[in-house]
Amino acid sequence: MLSYYVLNLFLYFPEDKSEYIPASITMAIFLIAALLTFRLIIKVSKREELKTKKMEEEAGQHERETE
Repeated sequence: MLSYYVLNLFLYFPEDKSEYIPASITMAIFLIAALLTFRLIIKVSKREELKTKKMEEEAGQHERETE
């Protein structure tokens, strides 16, 4: 019984469904921003991986030359 009253403090379901529109727009904006950020992180990570491989190859060649 107490949990019913506690949940009603936090849950709000408006009868006018147009109140969902701003929340939907905000959620869509943040979802798109999160996806773009995720893609950016993947691209930067791949660039860093290529740089690291190149540096490792150069270091390996340098070691072979000095032997």
